[in-house]
Formats: sequence, structure tokens, C-alpha cells
Amino acid sequence: MDKNTITKLTLIQTIKALENKKFSEEELNKAYLERAAKINPKLNAIIISKKNYCGIPAAIKDVISTKGIRTTAGSKILSNFIPPYNATVVNKLIDQGVSIIGKTNCDEFAMGGSGENSSFGSTKNPWNLNKVPGGSSSGSAAAVAADLCVFALGSDTGGSIRQPASLCSVVGLKPTYGRVSRYGLIPMASSLDSIGPMTKSVEDAALVLGWISGSDSYDANCSSADFLLQPCKLQTGIKGLKVGIPKEYFEKGLDPKVKSVIKEAIQKLEELGAEIIEISLPHSKYALAIYYIIVSSEISSNMARYDGIRYGLSRQDLGQEVKRRIMLGTFALSSGYWDDYYAQAAKARTLIKQDFDKAFKQVDVIAGPVSPTTAWNLGEKIDDPLKMYLSDIYTISANLAGIPGLSVPCGFSENLPVGLQILGKQWDEETILRVGYAYEQSTNWHREKPKI
Repeated sequence: MDKNTITKLTLIQTIKALENKKFSEEELNKAYLERAAKINPKLNAIIISKKNYCGIPAAIKDVISTKGIRTTAGSKILSNFIPPYNATVVNKLIDQGVSIIGKTNCDEFAMGGSGENSSFGSTKNPWNLNKVPGGSSSGSAAAVAADLCVFALGSDTGGSIRQPASLCSVVGLKPTYGRVSRYGLIPMASSLDSIGPMTKSVEDAALVLGWISGSDSYDANCSSADFLLQPCKLQTGIKGLKVGIPKEYFEKGLDPKVKSVIKEAIQKLEELGAEIIEISLPHSKYALAIYYIIVSSEISSNMARYDGIRYGLSRQDLGQEVKRRIMLGTFALSSGYWDDYYAQAAKARTLIKQDFDKAFKQVDVIAGPVSPTTAWNLGEKIDDPLKMYLSDIYTISANLAGIPGLSVPCGFSENLPVGLQILGKQWDEETILRVGYAYEQSTNWHREKPKI
């Protein structure tokens, strides 16, 4: 099998090809390493490379600790940090015969929605090098889309797996909060952070989630239940399944061309036998304000450890977005303002969750857009934080409620990818993966590849 064919294979296809001795692990790794050496300089997706000639080559977002391999979180302050331990998810992957081909670029400390906030330069979108790939798991999305790895891990605090997956046309899965251990993940907002897979197919995402799920003795919030989805269950179809469409997700702010693509995807679900039901998530209009008060407050607390003594360089080396969020969070938590801001946001967060609880009494899953637009130009929103924050308007509610979310490629608008978001009940990744798989298998969008 030639090298170009090898790097196009999904994870499932790669495993089968190795079992059938179509190529060796060494040939597999060499194919990916040679492609990364050729393509990565154009994308800046992988910022720390590691040469492996054994195992299935995966890329790991650089906020996830890797023993003996630099883990920078995209920040100068950690530019020389080499963890003495692996994150739980990394150990679980190694147990499955996975090797690390590299650490992927990301917005500094995962704070950003475009991939432009990294201290190591912006990541480029493989579909158009003048466009952003989304963030903060920008490098992971770009690396999978450009076939620089078999799959990647990202982290999702407010959409940071799903949004770049949508903008780069790959599959991105944010698990239920607590499904995957956060041990070894450099924290951004501890009550919101989730580690999840970014893959070339829905079936791959289901397999990787099975590999990385389950508890350890380090994350008290992690469920002891491993996720296991048999292929036969994934392939049962969606006939009779009830799909909720939130009317609030199709109002002002959604690009008309993106809206058209999403409507076609929903129509395809209906053709596959799903029942489409309009629902309401009335408090979603407050989600952005709630999210940024809570996330900034938790950032302020978590970033206190970077005092220039215990870790790396001084705080003066932090980027503008990180400083902005620390200041916002410190203000929200300060004496005299805590009751007005953080406490109110925490109460309103409960209303977001109650909206989903009510909706899931009517429907099995919720479908809609991932991002209000396709990928925008590099530099277009970097000086307008509010405009940048609005790019996560459809993803942040899932993090506030702790529910799982999936992004699957569903088409293009002006030659740029669009993703369909599928949200599910807590602990019910199986159903959103079933829906994603049924849609994927009935279309060819996931087979499209960028020409780099």
C-alpha cells in the first residue's frame, strides 16, 4: 500500500490493515512522519514532534501532559515544562498500542476560539491557509483534517473540540462531563473541561472514547463506568428517533448559507426515519454571559499557580487573552461583586441545565449548527473579543449542562466546511454517535479532503 493511501485511512481501517499485514507499524509511522514533515510547515498544527516507529500514531493537544515530552499549553510560561507523568488518557492510549507522533498547537491555556492565541504562532486551516481552523483545539483539528495523524485528542471547555472540528471538516466528540478523567489536563475551567477525540469518522470517535473513558484514582468527578459501544449498536439506524431542533439556534446571528446547509442535514435525518420536533431552549440567550463569568472566574483561580516560582517563566509572558480572562474572573470573584456576578451566573447555569432536562423528555437528541459561520480570515476577529466569543454561541450550553456533543461534517458553504452538532442526554454518547454514524454513512462529506 502506498504512503498516500496509508495516511488517508481511518483508525478502524488502519487497525484492520495492520491485522491483515497490508503494512507494518514502522511503515505506518514513516508514512505519517513524512507527510507531517511536508505539510505541517504550512499549517503549524504540530508544534512538538516525536519520532515513533511503533504503534498507531496519534497527536495530543498540548494542554495534555505527556511524560518526558514538552507540554507548553501554547504558552511561553511553560515553554520548557517537561511533565514527569502522563495524563490518564495518554496512559490509556499507550495501553491500546497508540504512540504519540506530536503535540498539537492550541490557543494559550486553551483560551480562544480561533487558534491565533498560541505563543508558537497561529494554526492555519487546511481548507484555506488564509482562514482560521477554530479553537482552542486548532492543531488537533487541522492535523486530523490534513492526515498528519490517525486521530487526535482535544479538550472542550466551551466548544473547543466541536467548533474546530466543524471548521476543519472532521469528527469531534465532547463526552459527558466526568466520562473521561481530567488528570493530567492543564486546567482552564475545572467544572467545564472535557477531553475527547477528534477523528476521521464517527466509528473512530466511538472507539477512541472507549479507550480513554473510565475512572482513575486521581479525578474524583470521573465515572467508574467504561464506555463501550459495539459496532452492531452503532449501526442500528435512527428510524423513529426523535430529534429536537431548538428554534433559538436558527434566529438572528446564524449565517444564512450555513443555515441552509444545516437545514439540509436535518432533512437528511428525517429521510433516514427520524422524527423532527421543534423545541425551545429559552435560557440559551443568556448562555454566553453565564459562561464567560463562570469560565473567567475558574480561570482566575486555576491560573494563580503560575506565579513564576513553581512553573517556568513569569506572568509577564502570558498573552493578552489570558490576562483579559484572569482580570474578568478576578473582578467577578472580588469582594462586593461575587454575589452580583459569579453567584448569579451559577444560579442561571442551573436554568440552562433545566432547559435541556425538559427538552430531553420530548426528544432523544438535539441537532443544530456548531458555529454561526464558517472559518473566518486570520486576524479578522483577534482585536474584537466579543465577536470572537460569539463564535461559541451554540456550543457553550452543552458544557454548562455537562451533556455530550458531537460535530460531524455536513457540507460546505463557499468551499469551507460546515459541521452538524448533535447533543444528547448525560451519559448517552451512544445515541448521538448512532445519529452521527447514520448521517455520515448516508452522505459523502466525511470523505472530502483538503487539497494542500
